[in-house]
Amino acid sequence: MKLAGRKILLTPGPATTTYGVKLAQVVPDICPREKEFGRLLKSVCTELTRIVSDSEKYTTILFGGSGTAAVESILSSVVERDGLVLIVNNGAYGKRMCEIAEAYGLGHLVFHSPAHSALDLTALESLLDKSRRKITHMAVVHHETTTGLLNDIDAIGALCLKYGIHLIVDAISSFAAIPIDMRKMNIHYLAASSNKNLQAMAGISFVVAETELLEKNNPSKPKNYYLDLHAQYRFFSETYQTRFTPPVQTLYALIQAIEELKEEGVDQRYARYKKCWETLIAGITRLGLKYIASDNLHSKLVTSIFEPNVEGYSFKEMHDYLHSRGYTIYPGKLDEFKTFRIANIGDITFKDIESFLMLLETYLNRKGFVKDV
Repeated sequence: MKLAGRKILLTPGPATTTYGVKLAQVVPDICPREKEFGRLLKSVCTELTRIVSDSEKYTTILFGGSGTAAVESILSSVVERDGLVLIVNNGAYGKRMCEIAEAYGLGHLVFHSPAHSALDLTALESLLDKSRRKITHMAVVHHETTTGLLNDIDAIGALCLKYGIHLIVDAISSFAAIPIDMRKMNIHYLAASSNKNLQAMAGISFVVAETELLEKNNPSKPKNYYLDLHAQYRFFSETYQTRFTPPVQTLYALIQAIEELKEEGVDQRYARYKKCWETLIAGITRLGLKYIASDNLHSKLVTSIFEPNVEGYSFKEMHDYLHSRGYTIYPGKLDEFKTFRIANIGDITFKDIESFLMLLETYLNRKGFVKDV
């Protein structure tokens, strides 16, 4: 079998994968209703749970779909018709949660905050104090990849504990890189996916939740069907199968990715990512480019960089130049600023970032970009 050429994805996901993960998908065909596959699914769920919590008290529920499927499953399944969810909106993915809440007609409040600065926790608590209705849930993005901002989940979790609120965390872009302890951080529901820091293939999303809440909270009239969190949990608990056909081969890739994560370690993986980020920041600074989000608030995983102010520049041209040479970059998501984004996650090293910076420098020189003195 001829191995595919290596491409470097400097995008917030999917991320560059190892050959081991790619080849793990080449397996004999199997019906996902077989007991053998059920045992495999059970093992995957246990391993994913252990990354962020105690598998005796927390459970992982799998879905076929992108990370947004997991977020939508939580919001549409756990916020009761008479409930009220407070959504922290400080970027594109906080905004997406607001759009999900609106689509389902959920009762919700929105706490707006800039995408490049720390949350004002005093103002957030003031909103909790002043709410006329009981806020039952709070939803927040851990790592907001709009800018690379890392929200303080420890502090938010403490607030939720104080006010008796269930905390929902979109950890899609932090899971398996930034250490998370759901119990200590008071997280009740967490959403993640296979294709970012796990370094597996796209196509699997999952929810990690307190088992007691899944057992106790069971709405009499579900608001969704495919993404019904409680129905998926009950069915899997009874059969070790998903209600609908899962992405079979993709799950084998996920198993391999989990093994590679266990071998490397979450802390060590994050250290490798941070080394890549430090290399990136030193390089773009040397080239005269600036980035958003101060270092003390930064995830060290995704960086939003101001586009170069030079005549004839276009993101598409820069993207195509880099893409044709094996590096894929991502457009920005900020309306008020012209930016592009570089992610330093996946199966890459700082050497890959150095090679990227050399190409970027060549491109900028060709455009006549001059560093401001």
